[in-house]
Amino acid sequence: MTRHNLPDDHVLTTEGVAAQNGAGRILLIACGALAREILDIKTRNGWDHIALTCLPAILHVHPERITSAVEEAVAKHRDAYDRIFVVYADCGTGGLLRQACDRLGVEMVEGPHCYSFFEGNEAFAGRDESETTAFYLTDFLARQFDAFVWKPLGLDRHPELRDMYFGNYTKLVYQAQTDDPDLTARAKDCADRMGLAFERRFTGYGDLETTMAAWAK
Repeated sequence: MTRHNLPDDHVLTTEGVAAQNGAGRILLIACGALAREILDIKTRNGWDHIALTCLPAILHVHPERITSAVEEAVAKHRDAYDRIFVVYADCGTGGLLRQACDRLGVEMVEGPHCYSFFEGNEAFAGRDESETTAFYLTDFLARQFDAFVWKPLGLDRHPELRDMYFGNYTKLVYQAQTDDPDLTARAKDCADRMGLAFERRFTGYGDLETTMAAWAK
C-alpha cells in the first residue's frame, strides 16, 4: 500500500490532485484528519476520476466552524465537478452539517464521528456500555495527540489537570487503520500519560472505504 507523506495539518487542494491524476469529475471535500486514509484508498483502487480537497483538521477543536467551512467549499467548487461528496460525519455539529448537506444536495459519510465509521457504524452502535467510558484514538490522533489533545487542554502547562479531564474514562481505545508498530507504541504512550488502560483494535478503513467505493461508481 502506498503511504502518502503529507503533513497532518495540511490543506490539500483539488488543483494538487488534478496535477497528479488528471481532472476528476467527482470531488471529495474532507476533513484534513482523513487525508492519508482517503489517498491510500484512492491510490489502491485507481480512482483517478476522484479529486480531493481537505479542510484543516484543527477545525475539530472548533466544531461550530465545520458547517460553514464545508458550505464555502461546496460553493467554491460546485461548478467544476459533476458530483461533490462530503467526507465528514456529524463531528460535533449537532446535526447542522447534515442539514447543510441536505440543503446543498450533497451526500456525506454516515455516522456520528470517524470513530464510528472506522469501526463500522453498525458494529460501533452494538458495543456494550463499557464504551461510554472509552477515549478513542485513530492513526491521525496517535500522530497528533499533543497538537490536538494535550496542548489544547493545557496539559503541557498544567499536567495536574489530567484527572479532572480524564477521570471519568477507564480506557483508551486505539482504532488502528494501519498495522504500524510505531503508531501502536505512540497510542500506548498516550494511554499511559492519561492514566488509562490500553486497548488496540485493528479497524482498517471500515465504512469510509465502502462509502467511497459506492461513490466512485
